[in-house]
Amino acid sequence: MIRKDEGLAFMLRYENVAWYEDGKVRILDRRVYPTKVEYVTCLTHEEVAQAIHDMVTQSAGPYTAAGMGMALAAYECRNMNSKDMWEYLKKAAYTLSHARPTTVNRMAKVTEGCLNTAKAAIEEGRKVDEAIFNRTIDSLNRRYSTMEKVAEYLVDLFPDKGHIMTQCFGETIVGMFLKVCRNRGNDIKLFVPETRPYFQGARLTASVAHDMGFDTTVITDNMPAYTMVTKKIDLFTSAADAICLDGHVVNKIGTYQIAIVAKYHGVPYFVTGIPDREYENISQVTIEERDPNLVLEARGIKNTMDGVKGYYPSFDITPPHLVSGVVTDKGIFTPYNVKRYFETEVDEFY
Repeated sequence: MIRKDEGLAFMLRYENVAWYEDGKVRILDRRVYPTKVEYVTCLTHEEVAQAIHDMVTQSAGPYTAAGMGMALAAYECRNMNSKDMWEYLKKAAYTLSHARPTTVNRMAKVTEGCLNTAKAAIEEGRKVDEAIFNRTIDSLNRRYSTMEKVAEYLVDLFPDKGHIMTQCFGETIVGMFLKVCRNRGNDIKLFVPETRPYFQGARLTASVAHDMGFDTTVITDNMPAYTMVTKKIDLFTSAADAICLDGHVVNKIGTYQIAIVAKYHGVPYFVTGIPDREYENISQVTIEERDPNLVLEARGIKNTMDGVKGYYPSFDITPPHLVSGVVTDKGIFTPYNVKRYFETEVDEFY
């Protein structure tokens, strides 16, 4: 099998995202990487769902974990009759797809694809866990291939040796745009806001970029405006947890404020990803609020007095007038005509 993760950073290799084998799912713990390289081993699909909820894996990692979790669920019910196995897998699909509220629609596509694969395997008398595992690897290959097309369009916008600001950890698109830059010989420099409270920018984006040989600078989350001026940022880019058909972008908290700053300073903001057909408008999106105590600490060290409150919306909403373009595998759309993405056939990779 040709794997599209070849040449990418350590944490983007399939085995280091989430991996099913011998009745277990192993997930790289991104909460502590790169300080530690540790894996969370899940013995049930419920444990996989809990790991997704607890942010053991982030960005696109939960989609892979959900697929591997469905393979594990099939292993759990391997000795049931066909009817009971099907009911068990449907319940597992719901549990895994609803592990985090903001991404339910995308996660449901993953689990629905696994259910379709399971149904065929049951009817044909094949090993269901093996069929779902192979389907998940195929999905990974298709996603990486799709995001490489997105990366080609995105890198077209980068000036030679450009200064690029990112936000949070866009996983596949980060690896792929760096791969495209490397193939084209474009020595960009990355400026990476840390993305508190989990520090995905500092720990994950910066690690991938450094691992792939690029000049990488981490800044704190209150530095983007000044950095845009002093470091002459050419372009701001992020992935998205949801791209609504009305042009609103839902992404990690902090994206909105950087987009405002970018607009003020005349720096284009290009979001990458596939629009969400299910979200006609922003009112349909649920913004997840996480444990406020995480805001009161930094990597386990408390910074506040007892009684001080925290507030932690995990995502924010960037309105379309702040978005220069939506970069997809079909080219670049404005946020106001992003519905046109669906006028031609769409290759689903979930």
